[in-house]
Order: sequence, then C-alpha cells, then structure tokens
Amino acid sequence: METRVLGRTGRPVGVVGLGCWQLGGDWGDVSSDAALSVLAAAVDAGVTFLDTADVYGDGRSERLVGEFLASRPSAGLTVATKMGRRADPHTPEAYTLDAYRAWNDRSRTNLGVDTIDLVQLHCPPTPVFHRESTYDDLDTLVEEGRIAAYGVSVETVDEALAAIARPNVATVQIILNVFRRKPLDAVLPAALEAGVGIIARVPLASGLLSGKYDLSTQFADSDHRSFNRHGEAFDVGETFAGVPYDVGVAAAREVAALTPSGATTAQLALRWIIDQPGVSVVIPGARNAEQARANAAAADLEPLPADALDRLRGIYDSRIAEHVASRW
Repeated sequence: METRVLGRTGRPVGVVGLGCWQLGGDWGDVSSDAALSVLAAAVDAGVTFLDTADVYGDGRSERLVGEFLASRPSAGLTVATKMGRRADPHTPEAYTLDAYRAWNDRSRTNLGVDTIDLVQLHCPPTPVFHRESTYDDLDTLVEEGRIAAYGVSVETVDEALAAIARPNVATVQIILNVFRRKPLDAVLPAALEAGVGIIARVPLASGLLSGKYDLSTQFADSDHRSFNRHGEAFDVGETFAGVPYDVGVAAAREVAALTPSGATTAQLALRWIIDQPGVSVVIPGARNAEQARANAAAADLEPLPADALDRLRGIYDSRIAEHVASRW
C-alpha cells in the first residue's frame, strides 16, 4: 500500500487506515471475535494506522486495539486515540491539564502502552481551539512522555484552520467525502502548506456511499444511524455526513453508477479521498473482515478519470451542497 507521512508526527502510514468506532459501539453489535478479525484483516491487507477513541464503547474499542497490539508487537502500527468527550458536562472548562492526564492514563491502560503515538482532542467545544492553554497543556503531555504527538478532531472548517495555525499540532481529523467537500477549499491547502496531516473520517457517509442502502434499509436501535439522524446524541454531521437520509440514498445511487468495472462504490468513494492533495490517510470503518480487506484495496485503484470527477461534482452541486455547505 502507498504510504504518506502523517503530518508533523513524521510517521509513514498507509493511505487507507482503519477507523475503530464500529469496534466499540453505536453501529449495532460487533462481537469481540469479529472485531479482532477486522483488525487482523486490515493489517494483513496493508493498513498501518488505527484510529480509536476513549468513548467508543466506553473504552471497548481501545481495549480491543490494545489486545490486538499485544498479539502483533512487530506490526509497525501507528495508533491514534481521542480524548475529551468523556467530559460531563461537555464544556470548555472541562478541558484542563488534570483532565487530560486522567483521560490519558485510562487510554494508555486500555491500549497497553506507555506512550500513545497520537492523541487527538475529540471535537471539543469551539473555544477550546482558541485558548493558548490548550496547546500548552498538550505540549506538557508530550514532555511527560505520555504521548508522542497530538492533533485535533474537528467538526468545522474554522476549527480546523485555527488548529493548523498552531506550531505543534501534528494532525487534523475532519469529515471529508464526496458529499462533504468544503475542506477542499481552505483546510487541505493550509494543512499541506503547514505540514499538518489530514485524517479523513466518515469517508463513506456512514455507509451511504457503499451504494447498498435504500429507503427501506433498517438499522439497529443501538446504531447511531437510527438514533442520531437529527443530532439527538452528537453532531448530526457524524451520521450520514449530515445529509438527509432520503437525499443521500438518491445521490448515492448516482454515485454508484460511476463505479469502475471490477471495483465497488465504496472503493470509488475512498479513492476520491485518497486523490485529494493534502490527505494523509482515510479511515473507513468495517464490521467484518471482508469489508476491511475491500476498503484497503481501494488504495490499488487507479486515480479516477476527469469525467467521473466532473460528474461527482455535479451530484454534489445539484443534490447535496444545499444541505451541508453552510453548516460545517
């Protein structure tokens, strides 16, 4: 698999990583055996970057990743986690050095490591991005050897640009897919110029861009695609990329018509992200080993031809932009 340097971490990572939210919760039931099979399939297919968070299954995802790391000590993996969403209430005042240390201690225990490769603030309240103390505290965690590098996970373009301007922010994780193009205008160019890595999340719009869903598709009650369609639990942009489900199903059908022979619609959507200048790694999730292998294989596709790119842009302009462009 092609590798790219992950921003200011200096670490080479495969262009397709693995998002481990599914392994923790909020996507229906995934057994521990299935989760470990997903991790093994992804790594065997060339994935070297794993992204998790302390709130995915209240630490379950981190613990499963830690179990896998212990079984593959020489795999050369880069592991990223996130912290901050455990704060209750989730306010700017909760983001303190003492809280960071407590959250970090828990994550290091879950992952079974002394130093975490990359820790990201997990979509904190917007004021947190603008405080000097935020970055001073994160620098302290690096100095203490708790983390090797830090980054941020953001909801909005403005939050991303605020973080990119800081000298020690290594990475920015942001929603980027053919339905969420706004980061292409300013965030990716700024990150590229600053040497900040871009981690593209929600690349398949919560599965919409697999082209397999229709208006009759049912999701489990424990799946955020059922309980967060209107932002009831967290930012609505994390579910179907913020696109109304019926609109997304119709648009995804048009995207599916552009799928190259021998590829899947999900692979087309992932290849589009890989081809964007400034992207370091894309992190699709997977619920089974077959999905993990198929996602990794997107790195083997040829770049999309110009006519396909034009048609994808047309689908966005005509169907999607009005629902998402002004919000994030």
